Amino acid sequence: MVSPLLLLVLAAVAASANEPDWPQFRGPLANPVGASENLAERWSKTENIEWIADIPGRGWSSPIVAGNHVFLTAVATDGKSKQPQTGTEYSNEYVAELMKQGLTQAQVLEKVTERDIELPKEVTLHYLLYCLDLRTGKTIWKQEFYAGRPPGGRHRKNSFSSETPVTDGKNVYVYIANLGLYAFDRKGKQMWKAALEANPIYLDFGTGSSPGAP
Repeated sequence: MVSPLLLLVLAAVAASANEPDWPQFRGPLANPVGASENLAERWSKTENIEWIADIPGRGWSSPIVAGNHVFLTAVATDGKSKQPQTGTEYSNEYVAELMKQGLTQAQVLEKVTERDIELPKEVTLHYLLYCLDLRTGKTIWKQEFYAGRPPGGRHRKNSFSSETPVTDGKNVYVYIANLGLYAFDRKGKQMWKAALEANPIYLDFGTGSSPGAP
């Protein structure tokens, strides 16, 4: 079972052929600022939207743009997966509530893990890179670059694919911390991959550090 990931693209961005690429997390200068004078001041699922693409899976990574292509990552789960946690509470209020009940630190950790942390032994994942047409939202190609148990867990406020890919304009590079680095050409052919050592993550909260463009 997978949850839909909805990708929304502003009409002003998709409509302009002169817009610069958005090659990395937070944009060309890593400062989330667009130079276009045509950017919409507000949008919703119906307002100032050029298209909506329903992408199976889940991923907190940002889309990037190179030419007429949009690249993004998502992870699909075999079977059930703990649903994302909404709101601004990161288990702190739950911990405080459990502490008031007189539970020990070990008991608190056990309950928080049961409710909010998805452990590697609980899921089998499919890591996917998608290439979409910038003007239509149609999927041009997708590539599965890893399948199996994740190297670490995740908090429900996180995903197993939170690192944004990066492009140099010719190739696309996908970095998944504690798992590996993967390089694809613009047509979806995997050029190479490099496995990375899995390091312990505090309370299995998950990873999310994105690489920068050269």
